[in-house]
Amino acid sequence: MEIEPILRYFHEKYSKFSCFHDKIRKKPLWKLKINIILLIATFCTTFHVNGPLYAVCIMTILLAHELGHYFMCRKYNVEATLPYFLPMPFPPFGTFGAVIKMRGQIPSKKALFDIGAAGPIGGLIFALPIVVIGLSMSKVAPTNHVGFLSLGEPLLFTALSKIVCAPVAEGFDIVLHPVAFAGWAGLFVTALNLLPIGQLDGGHIVYALLGEKSKIVFKVGVGVFCLVAAFIYHGWAVFAILLLFFGFRHPAPIDSYTNIGTKRRWIGIALFIVFVISFTPVPLKF
Repeated sequence: MEIEPILRYFHEKYSKFSCFHDKIRKKPLWKLKINIILLIATFCTTFHVNGPLYAVCIMTILLAHELGHYFMCRKYNVEATLPYFLPMPFPPFGTFGAVIKMRGQIPSKKALFDIGAAGPIGGLIFALPIVVIGLSMSKVAPTNHVGFLSLGEPLLFTALSKIVCAPVAEGFDIVLHPVAFAGWAGLFVTALNLLPIGQLDGGHIVYALLGEKSKIVFKVGVGVFCLVAAFIYHGWAVFAILLLFFGFRHPAPIDSYTNIGTKRRWIGIALFIVFVISFTPVPLKF
């Protein structure tokens, strides 16, 4: 039995994957320094606006979300950077979130779905227990002593608060512990990313499910979001403008024909339900 043809086959099959890992290992040190500097800066800003427990919890949720994308990119040999945290030196969040940058074309609709879905799933795995723990640490106070900032409550957060907290009498409200606020912010970020628009996570999922027909969903999604920004909550205005520029297109994967399978379709439906019960049109009220 000749060994050379076998070695040649495996070399051709996995050479691209090996080159990708070589790029990761040879990543310039100054680029990694940027990741670390932004990580430290974001910890400082989140610590400043709401304390150490909030900083640890919100950054854990954001890190889990972005690492979900990152490891799926690694799985499918899509080149991606490590997460970049985005500090925001003022309340209420102390951060604009975190991002990774992907390069090259996605190989298939299965890869597109898995990369898009892994982020929200990773974030939810940490956000849900953080919400429950935070609510158990929260207190009830008269409404006129609650504070200047009121949060919109998505259906999921409301359901968890009713389960964890005792019934709140009229004229009283729950004063969220910083850990609970981090969980709320985690659900907020997850829902925002699951918007079925463009190249958001929800857009990746919708394109993997519907292919070119997803353009119809993108147009409807952008239109509805702009209406919400115009008539319900003006705070969405800047994001709505960005969606008008970037929310209608999605690049096709290399293999845009292979079916993603029943399992992924059910996961996609479940994530759409998560979006519906986690999104709130009016997130902040002053």
